[in-house]
Amino acid sequence: MAAGARARYGAAMEELFRTFTFGVATATELAAGVIVAVAVLEAAARAAHLFLTRSARTPNVPDHPGHDAKEEVRLKLGRWLAVALEFLLAADILRTAVAPTWDEIGKLAAIAVLRTALNFFLQREIDSARRRHLRKAGAGTVDATPPA
Repeated sequence: MAAGARARYGAAMEELFRTFTFGVATATELAAGVIVAVAVLEAAARAAHLFLTRSARTPNVPDHPGHDAKEEVRLKLGRWLAVALEFLLAADILRTAVAPTWDEIGKLAAIAVLRTALNFFLQREIDSARRRHLRKAGAGTVDATPPA
């Protein structure tokens, strides 16, 4: 195979790989969008149910049973949003891995830091809610099943 033909073959393979990777990145972003949409619809339905039931129409008092249900809706939505953020970060990594420029690497780094910070604080909130729930369970005020 001549050097020119090898170069064209290499360029064609590189373009095929780039197209495939961008397609996977786009599909990953689509999956994140579906996750967010389904999570928001579920949270909205559960929040509407809580809003319409009498037990949920109370002040935002941490010891009230309605508060636990509201917190569960919020935390469950937050968990799904964290999953979607991971998908979006994966898509960004795929796009940057194929055609890295310093500008894209800088943007990826900023996005990764922001998403990692969001996930960190969300996980802290989830862990805090779980500890509160387990403390209440130890005191006999709720069942021992932590919020989903």
